[in-house]
Amino acid sequence: MASQTRVALAEQRALAEILFDSIGDGAITTDEYGCITRINPIALNILGFSEEEVIGVWLPKLLSAYDDNGRNIPLIERPITRAFVTRQILSQRVRYKRKNGTLVPVSVTVSPIFVKDQPVGCIQIFRDITKEYEIDKMKSDFISLASHQLRTPLSAIKTYSHMLLDGFMGPLTKAQAKSLRTIVSATGRMNETISTLLNISRIESGSIAVDKKPINAAQLMDEIINEHQLAATDKKIKLITQHPDLQLKVLSDGVILKEILGNLVSNAIKYTNPNGQVCFAVKTKNNRVILSVNDTGMGIPKESRDNVFSKFYRGENVIRKETSGTGLGLYLVKGLVSELGGEVWFDSTEGRGSTFYVSLPLFPQTIRTQTVKK
Repeated sequence: MASQTRVALAEQRALAEILFDSIGDGAITTDEYGCITRINPIALNILGFSEEEVIGVWLPKLLSAYDDNGRNIPLIERPITRAFVTRQILSQRVRYKRKNGTLVPVSVTVSPIFVKDQPVGCIQIFRDITKEYEIDKMKSDFISLASHQLRTPLSAIKTYSHMLLDGFMGPLTKAQAKSLRTIVSATGRMNETISTLLNISRIESGSIAVDKKPINAAQLMDEIINEHQLAATDKKIKLITQHPDLQLKVLSDGVILKEILGNLVSNAIKYTNPNGQVCFAVKTKNNRVILSVNDTGMGIPKESRDNVFSKFYRGENVIRKETSGTGLGLYLVKGLVSELGGEVWFDSTEGRGSTFYVSLPLFPQTIRTQTVKK
């Protein structure tokens, strides 16, 4: 009986080995300390190692991981570490360094294994996504080229439309003025879309340049509010600013930060009903500047909240009310905030409105001034 049991167990182990080796993606298992216990042929082929070189080796030591900008990902941010800490299945895109030193982009999913609440190991599945990256680059290059080509004729349309509307070429009838305002509004929306596409292509290609300088937060807020006052007035929406410290400065890139906050204010106005309210505020906390945009709009449904910052995503309640839109605005905001080394998050109640927050470093001189005042 014992011998039959041993034979059955051996057969099960052999079957498990065959199944593991036949997984269509790279697969690695580790023990509770993160040391590699098993690796399949596809993983070895992707990484360029032999089985003898990897078994028993601590996984983070064997594989260096980098982000799309070539930055080495700290151990605490690696999928395997986060999976053990959170006890959740986690997915992430990283670049692994092969044995020959080249980087390969991979999509990684790590599943921690617990027995009676104790970690016993994990399994990591990953696949080479080089082709996907090449396709994404081709799309980004095309979008960048097309956007640049559209800018020139759009500038001409915008310039001459404003000249006509301002009466430089003679008086207009009411019908003509109304039509021109429609043209100006449409060119404005198109220009915003082109700017969004260009910024996204720069972020995804890693070519966006950041020039951080001290920026007066109150002045920046007033500029953004002035630029959006007409759109708010047309919808009878009240714009409010709250910036108690007029000397408050944030260390950031003014052009990029204006793009971020302008997107948030524009969204707030767009998705707030007439006679509503949009409040733009700033405060400090733990040497950080927290800029917020609050609205009394339609809010974000619970089932949509995990996808708010995803590319091309638009909530069902938004689509029903406002058919126009690309679903790129908040994706761009997230990317630009990341480029500035900040954080973005939101609170929302469906039917009652939303508040989006952007946290950025406080300018050091402001910190010293505040310390002296105390």
